[in-house]
Amino acid sequence: MSTSSPPRRDAPWVMRTYSGHSSAAASNRLYRDNLARGQTGLSIAFDLPTQTGYDSDHPLSLGEVGKVGVPISHIEDMATLLDGIPLGQMNTSMTINATAPWLLALYIAVAERQGVSRKDLSGTTQNDLIKEFLSRGTYMLPPGPSLAVQSDVIAFTTRELPAWNPVNICSYHLQEAGATPVIEVSYALANAFMVLDAVRARPDVDDAQFASICGRISFFVNAGIRFIEEMVKLRVMGRLWDEALLTRYGITDPKLRRFRYGVQVNSLGLTEQQPENNVYRIALEMLGVVLSKSARARAVQLPAWNEALGLPRPFDQQWSLRLQQIMAYETDLLEYGDLFDGSLEVARLEAVLAQSVSDELAWIAARGGVLHAVESGAMKERLVSANSDRLRRIESGEQIAVGVNRWTESVPSPLVDNDDGGILKVDVSAERDQVSSLVAFRQSRDHSRVTSALSDLESAIRSGKNLMEPSIAAAHAGVTTGEWSAVLRKVHGEWRAPTGIVVSNAPKPSLSSSLTEGRQVVDAVSHKLGRRIKLLIGKPGLDGHSNGAEQIAVRAMELGMEVVYEGIRLTPEQIAAAAEEEGVHAVGLSILSGSHMALVPGVIAALQSRGVTARLIVGGIIPESDKQPLHELGVALVFTPSDFDLTKNLVRIAELLGAEA
Repeated sequence: MSTSSPPRRDAPWVMRTYSGHSSAAASNRLYRDNLARGQTGLSIAFDLPTQTGYDSDHPLSLGEVGKVGVPISHIEDMATLLDGIPLGQMNTSMTINATAPWLLALYIAVAERQGVSRKDLSGTTQNDLIKEFLSRGTYMLPPGPSLAVQSDVIAFTTRELPAWNPVNICSYHLQEAGATPVIEVSYALANAFMVLDAVRARPDVDDAQFASICGRISFFVNAGIRFIEEMVKLRVMGRLWDEALLTRYGITDPKLRRFRYGVQVNSLGLTEQQPENNVYRIALEMLGVVLSKSARARAVQLPAWNEALGLPRPFDQQWSLRLQQIMAYETDLLEYGDLFDGSLEVARLEAVLAQSVSDELAWIAARGGVLHAVESGAMKERLVSANSDRLRRIESGEQIAVGVNRWTESVPSPLVDNDDGGILKVDVSAERDQVSSLVAFRQSRDHSRVTSALSDLESAIRSGKNLMEPSIAAAHAGVTTGEWSAVLRKVHGEWRAPTGIVVSNAPKPSLSSSLTEGRQVVDAVSHKLGRRIKLLIGKPGLDGHSNGAEQIAVRAMELGMEVVYEGIRLTPEQIAAAAEEEGVHAVGLSILSGSHMALVPGVIAALQSRGVTARLIVGGIIPESDKQPLHELGVALVFTPSDFDLTKNLVRIAELLGAEA
């Protein structure tokens, strides 16, 4: 098929690496290095205090600063992060939601310092709160006020930043939480419709602006190992989006109806066991979002092979970037039209999925729409149930995971056989340095200017004005992330999302034998203890990844244990108080942010201060080198992603309690 002249090639997608850690200065060096290696856009990962609206020295921030992203507490942090990066030429994606208005305000303020016009800024704020309530957990305000703040950003950028994508409807974390393709597509579309309905109802958005908003909405999706199914999913999603914008919203310009999406391929399927296999998984998952031209991603970011172990190093991120470059520039992928148009099998799969999505959208509508279905927990329950089904398939062997439940014998991997264990470890001094810098910044400010800016912000919110301009003024005045967020919490209050855990104690047929045996152990130990085993599952700190904790709670209840689980973002004192009040036998901590060595001592101290003698269990992304130190602190059992069989894990806890009874 070669010709004498080079074939015409489509332009490749924007190539990003989701990154940020330790400090603004360290992350800036990383970004500039990645850009020099051929990355074509920025994708900023913020740490959990920044995502949830706390300053780095807030008690809830302990151990979380700089762990899963970069800490940004004020305008000088943002200026350091973006130093030497021409914002008028850069396409920047910010994965930020609850504090999206504030981080965008800081970004604009730094651009204005650089002399860059707002109209020249291009990029994306994720600004999607529904998925935070359902799967990621970095929400701040109740659903109603969250939607109002979200629409403020959309209305503002339409006028002031015409090249900016103000909302990135994110189904990525839905799949990470166990969503099927049907759930992922339907939840994302229902979410987008809710946002558009809210924006259209605003008095400051006219018909022309609304049409422009429809054209600026983008999506951020997930793509798993079943790459044919994923490709079909995206083709269907694009068609349904086009149809909805035409029929539901009357958008007649085809360009404004385009399904514009970015992607990070699946991290849920990356394994701690035989982690070298993850390289192949990532490559195959990428095929689902680039093979079909009509459904090709606009921007792609790939995880690193070692993300089930901890933070990736610069080399690991480069390795993922090189995969994108090889796919785009060495293969002939971009030389042809869509390879799947006209395929009868693809058309059949599309029809089946489209009908299932239609049914699911009707189910959401019957429950009062997205906001009501989130507040009632209905959508969350469906998500937790889907994840339970996924885990049961893996545990039973129905769903094969190479190196996990099949072909588990392996030679040692040279990729992790070195001093760093194959991962990046954030220096413990990073948090201390960030806090010291924040304290010094506060002391250097014009306090009267800060007070005035915060007062103006509160007045604007209470009067129903758009919060973006006063937020930008607050950024220039030196307001901090925690101070900005405290104003919103003061006006709107806070909220704790439903856990979605609804369980019958009857064993599920697919694992009836395993569960029955496990229940026998639990029954025997409970009899020995004189009452039912009672397990408290706690999530200390700001880690909002609750999927694992939810599944442990479901399985423990199925095994006949009593479970206490109150959701995310608990202080050590709250965990200890609940353990004392409930009289639990064991406390299980789920910590996925890498902050276990900072958080566990605080929980132990709080338990001891109340005289609670319950055994302590810890699970999470825990390097092998941290296991012994945790045991020395007094942790009885440590679980990592390699301990994927929940029934076996809970039986081990029961046996531990039985041996000590």
